[in-house]
Amino acid sequence: MNTPRHFTDTHIALAHGNGGRLMRELIDTLFAHHLGNELLDTRVDAAQLPFKVDSGELMVTTDGFTVEPLEFPGGNIGSLAVHGTVNDLAVSGATPLYLTLSAFIEEGLEIALLDRVLESMAQACRDSHVQVVAGDTKVLRRGQGGGIYFAMTGIGVRPTDLLLGIDQIRSGDVVLLSGSVGDHGTAVLLAREQFGLSGELKSDSASVLPITQALIQIPGLRFMRDPTRGGIATVAHEIAYAAGLSVRLNETRIPVLDPVRTVCDILGYDPMYLASEGRVVAVFDPLNAELALNTLQSLGYADAAIIGTVNSGSARVILETKLGGERILEELEDDPLPRIC
Repeated sequence: MNTPRHFTDTHIALAHGNGGRLMRELIDTLFAHHLGNELLDTRVDAAQLPFKVDSGELMVTTDGFTVEPLEFPGGNIGSLAVHGTVNDLAVSGATPLYLTLSAFIEEGLEIALLDRVLESMAQACRDSHVQVVAGDTKVLRRGQGGGIYFAMTGIGVRPTDLLLGIDQIRSGDVVLLSGSVGDHGTAVLLAREQFGLSGELKSDSASVLPITQALIQIPGLRFMRDPTRGGIATVAHEIAYAAGLSVRLNETRIPVLDPVRTVCDILGYDPMYLASEGRVVAVFDPLNAELALNTLQSLGYADAAIIGTVNSGSARVILETKLGGERILEELEDDPLPRIC
């Protein structure tokens, strides 16, 4: 891959890991420049391997997990690692099967904490019907890590006839969201007990496999993504950037829980950019979007909503505000909440 090299930064910053423009530039102009090949596609959550199995196509994904604090309302870094890996396969249309795990543990970590994290990881594996089949462990000197870092790889199988990807999106398509936004990012922020804030909000960290398995049965599904780092605004920018289309979101239709909105109002965050770890953004053709919405709501995802459309025009993201105006949602630059997932 002969990637143009326009990377002008001289040092890595936290913002290079936030899922926004700086992260994309880092990946495209350094990693893809050196490691690119015919199989590497930096736009997807999981890559299709050039092997066929009786039940479909093999898919593989890999991810790293670093969160502060390690335990938060609704989960911990163990369950988060499983959910994050499983979800990247799920939104690619695959059924997750096997995981590998690399653990980087800081000297001095309490064994009781590690035991709780691994117990949570095991339960998440059972819930998602996946198995950890290989792994590696490294111990870092005290002060050289954040307690625990996990790196996890997942393998799954996708139906051969499933056409799903950002290149399938067309002007006129509809954007569907499976639930409220920013729950994970806000829950982790509250767990840090900064700014004198606290609350009972739980992370939405969960497997999205029940959502994706239902959606792939509905005709007209174009694309799915889980809005983790950078939130739904960053997913919308991925669509606009890759498809060369305009994405228009309707603020009144985007579900935001009251605790999330309150924290954002107090601290000046925008829920459009906050991480969710158990949600799906899906793009459907307009003929089948209502069927998809009704299907999710019938499965118990009461907050699922149609939140926007994809249109012809310049590659940008427009938010129709509650006041009846419009504003451009810019790409995420600074990292509002580092070490979030």
